[in-house]
Amino acid sequence: MTADDLTALDPVDDRPRGPAPTLEQVAERAGVSRSTASRAINGGLRVSPAAQAAVDDAVAGLGFIPNRAARSLVTRRTDSVALIVPEPDERVLTDPFFAGTINGLNSALRDSDLQLILVMARPKDISTRTLRYLSGGHVDGAVVVSHHRDDVLADQLHRSAVPTVFVGRPFEGNLHVRYVDVNNRGGGRIAAEHLVRTGRRRIATITGPQDMSAGLDRLAGWTDALSDAGLPTDMVANGDFTTAGGALAASQLLAEHPDLDGIFVASDLMAVGALRVLAAAGRSVPGDVAVVGYDNLAVAMSTTPTLTTIVNPVVAMARVAGEILLDLLAGKPVAEAPVIFAPELVIRYSA
Repeated sequence: MTADDLTALDPVDDRPRGPAPTLEQVAERAGVSRSTASRAINGGLRVSPAAQAAVDDAVAGLGFIPNRAARSLVTRRTDSVALIVPEPDERVLTDPFFAGTINGLNSALRDSDLQLILVMARPKDISTRTLRYLSGGHVDGAVVVSHHRDDVLADQLHRSAVPTVFVGRPFEGNLHVRYVDVNNRGGGRIAAEHLVRTGRRRIATITGPQDMSAGLDRLAGWTDALSDAGLPTDMVANGDFTTAGGALAASQLLAEHPDLDGIFVASDLMAVGALRVLAAAGRSVPGDVAVVGYDNLAVAMSTTPTLTTIVNPVVAMARVAGEILLDLLAGKPVAEAPVIFAPELVIRYSA
């Protein structure tokens, strides 16, 4: 099959219709050859701007719809990209962080012909089914979010030559991967420094997962700030970026360090759980314990009290990742240096 064998698909409609417009009709209306019309429809290679404009007008006027199945056989392109989320299904469906990621990525792809495919990569399937699907020619490129240390995606996607951009810093050894991130270490430092400025001296933290760069970096920033202030750094409980995990970690901290007067929580969802535990224990916020979260999700405005937090610009990061992927797919030069957003503190009533 050649590019000239593309056919038109007639949209489903209740109204009676005649035959679908053909490539020959597009060419005749545009005043170009059939092969020129085909090239214009399939990417504009070796087509003058005037001919491209004439074909575009003819396509729109006739309602011509290329057969993408036939086109993919010619171009070896699927016109689709994958958003890969190596997390359990229930977390993807309940954590607003992922909704923000989809929003940002869709905004980057809006003016393209690319379709977004969501791949929820269960940890046990990543090294087999997920990578087999991604390297099997089913997508043109991928964006990976919520990357874990042992999920092998960075190395395997690099070897497969599938154009890939990560949202979040890959681990050491995977720095060949292009990525977009926020300065999480700086954000953890800013959160802890704010608690120090408000007079807190027994400052704990609830970390993110320690197999994720965001969890490690936010903990490192908290440690930097407290060490610089000459304060202890032993009040640490590990969390998992979920509300239930935040509640469990907060209960652990209160049991082990009942004199704590501040908590930096490495995600807003975990902070929701921590606030509930503090309220149940009779600890007022911010009177007894000041709390700072991370993400600035919509939930930060609905907690009692409203949550002081660090902005994690997930929509903007996903949009930039999508734009980088588009450039890679178009063969444009793309800088290897990561795009890093600056963290920002939003002060509300919890601290």
